[in-house]
Amino acid sequence: MSDLEPGPDDVFNVDRIRRLVELMEQHDLREVDLRQAEHRIRLRRGSEPIYTMPAGVAAPAAFAPAAAAAPAHSVPAPPSAAPSDAAESHIVVVKSPMVGTFYARANPKAEPYVKIGDIVAPETTVCIIEAMKVFNEIPAEVAGKIVAVLVDEEEPVDHGRPLFKIDTRHV
Repeated sequence: MSDLEPGPDDVFNVDRIRRLVELMEQHDLREVDLRQAEHRIRLRRGSEPIYTMPAGVAAPAAFAPAAAAAPAHSVPAPPSAAPSDAAESHIVVVKSPMVGTFYARANPKAEPYVKIGDIVAPETTVCIIEAMKVFNEIPAEVAGKIVAVLVDEEEPVDHGRPLFKIDTRHV
């Protein structure tokens, strides 16, 4: 057996992963996170909550970088204050073009590509989606101001998953 082929005790063994998925379904588990030496596998079920800047909170003028493990949590608005489609017409949602892992920064020590309050151009890289060891830079594709980051660092994303909200009035 080569070094790349998983053995029966390997965390990446397909039969073991299938059993884990079955156990997750049987016990209604939402997430399983396994580590073996420097390897890691995280399985998640269901949809993830969306994180946005709380209403009425202004970002500081200097826009200090947010900590990777501390996303801004949303504050639910009362039902009567729900925005109408017309009020949201200037908001563009940047969605994941592929399945992979979301990275807000080029490396753990780097600043995030963008943060809430940043002005972006269509060609501005807003994040990286890693898929099968290929790191794909994702452009904003529109000009505007980042008003929400909807995923956490190293979070798995599906094709079409909303990643950012951009206000196109701020060009």
